[in-house]
Amino acid sequence: MPTAPSQLTIQFQPKRRLDVIDVNRHVENDFLQEYHRALYCSHHTTAGFLEETICNRLDRCEDQVQEFISPFRELFPFGADYQHDQLHLRKELSPEQRHTEPRNADSHLTFIGSGLENCVTYPSDPSRPVFFVDLDGINKDNRDRRKRQTTVIGYDEERVVDETELDVPVSNHRIDSVSLRDPRLGIFDQLHELLAERDIQTGRVVIDLPTGEKHAGLTVNEYETLLMKHDLAEVLRDPLQFMAEKGRNMLRDPGAIPGKAKNYAKYDLVRLVNKVVDTLGLSESIVERVIDKCLAVPAERFLRMKRSVSLLVTPDESNGEGTIVQGRYQSPILVQWHKANAQQRRLRVRLTRFE
Repeated sequence: MPTAPSQLTIQFQPKRRLDVIDVNRHVENDFLQEYHRALYCSHHTTAGFLEETICNRLDRCEDQVQEFISPFRELFPFGADYQHDQLHLRKELSPEQRHTEPRNADSHLTFIGSGLENCVTYPSDPSRPVFFVDLDGINKDNRDRRKRQTTVIGYDEERVVDETELDVPVSNHRIDSVSLRDPRLGIFDQLHELLAERDIQTGRVVIDLPTGEKHAGLTVNEYETLLMKHDLAEVLRDPLQFMAEKGRNMLRDPGAIPGKAKNYAKYDLVRLVNKVVDTLGLSESIVERVIDKCLAVPAERFLRMKRSVSLLVTPDESNGEGTIVQGRYQSPILVQWHKANAQQRRLRVRLTRFE
């Protein structure tokens, strides 16, 4: 007889700023052994998971995961002049919060650029590691350790209950980002209505971009204005210039003129691409193709922007109805780096139930 889905919430603290933690070491073996599959959900915007296929390419090895993340940390170094880290400009912060808020734009950009995910599914096997990658586990300014939370759902089957499409308005700007959690769009209200109508209490909402939607991506992160409209936009507008201004290549030649700095950045970008594909064990021919494409359209080829995101659905304690699980600062975000037709983007939505 199939076992009903079950939920487990784990809390822990990282030991260092970049920490790779095997979540399964914190899960009782009996829990995982009861099911065929498991979903892992991070409640944070600077800590998440690698999809199973990438983790397998990295030999399920913590050191290999560290190597994979390393180039993106070079691309987005800590302490550069990110707008998000200019805490005196953050109007949503109180004076007290400005003294304790971490300067972590680099971690947000690394999360987005490296393709980390808030939700992943793996075989429910206690012997296989599932790595929680924390990019901001310790506040570098005051050394405070962060408190982290992960939800694990054990289940046997996932059944698609409904599918629909949504149109999302975007601006006429080439670079744009839209929070799908914005109440003015009404997307979450619509999704919760569908979950109630289909009586989905435990499952997923999967949002993806159809094949025809080009030059766009999806992520789950903090929709903070300075981060989205300035820092991320700057990367997408001209990644090489971003590296020239913020990357470590300037340290090699502090007197470099802007044009020369951009040449250094191009060299660094090729080196970083090489490092990523080498870590994944890809062939030399693939390396060459990736580099060629990277230099042609770096934002689309080098940044591992996702075309699909998953949102966990669990029962609401107040009424038992299925509700979308989101951390305090988490939001699914649609990002584009070329103008869309008719100033809108189409999304495909799939609602599933765990059984």
